[in-house]
Amino acid sequence: MSLTEQAIVRIRRLIMDGVLSPGSRLPPEQELAVELGLSRNLLREAVRSLVTTRVLEVRRGDGTFVTSLMPELLLEGVGLAVEMMRGDDLLEIAEVRRLFEPVATGLAATRITADQLAVVGRHLEAMIAAQDDVEALNHHDDAFHRAVFEATGNRSLFALLSGISGRTLRARVWRGLVEDDVAGRTVAEHTAIYRALADGDASLAQAAALMHVSTTETWLRENLGRSFTDTEARERAAD
Repeated sequence: MSLTEQAIVRIRRLIMDGVLSPGSRLPPEQELAVELGLSRNLLREAVRSLVTTRVLEVRRGDGTFVTSLMPELLLEGVGLAVEMMRGDDLLEIAEVRRLFEPVATGLAATRITADQLAVVGRHLEAMIAAQDDVEALNHHDDAFHRAVFEATGNRSLFALLSGISGRTLRARVWRGLVEDDVAGRTVAEHTAIYRALADGDASLAQAAALMHVSTTETWLRENLGRSFTDTEARERAAD
């Protein structure tokens, strides 16, 4: 490891061992540098890296603090990492989504509350009304799934799947621009998921989600030869 990486490990160890708890303030820079046997410049580099990964946060005029370390905060970077993926890496993300999202949807069917189901239903209604507006359709498509993930009550699963699904949103927008009747099929697939959730049928919800995710993955495999650069050009032209 580089010296900076070693410094990061030392600070993380303080947090993992409970010496620095969530929300606590780091000791003054000079004091912490001496305690860890680091130069102040090296300590600053390590702190900057941990701020980027949302482990630490700098409050101007108040010091540097350990964040809440909540799953949704620490896993926020997943979406940013996925956004940078291309080609076969994107197909790997599609596979990960296929492995996790149906199971999460089945879990949501056993835990979803009436209020949460109502939120999912509102996004479905918005999708039905927006079948001629690809951008709006995909916005509510994304929100529909996020509401389902949230209904699992598992914050780590919610953060992970929200990050993974973010990259595929652009793919769905592109798909809507180039395929016939994609809106109708998308709405039908989401309607099946919603009905299974409303019935509290975990097996059916999982199957419906698997069908939906597999449809998107199959399309990606068949069309990956088209450049996502072309996709961005289409989006700019649409604007």
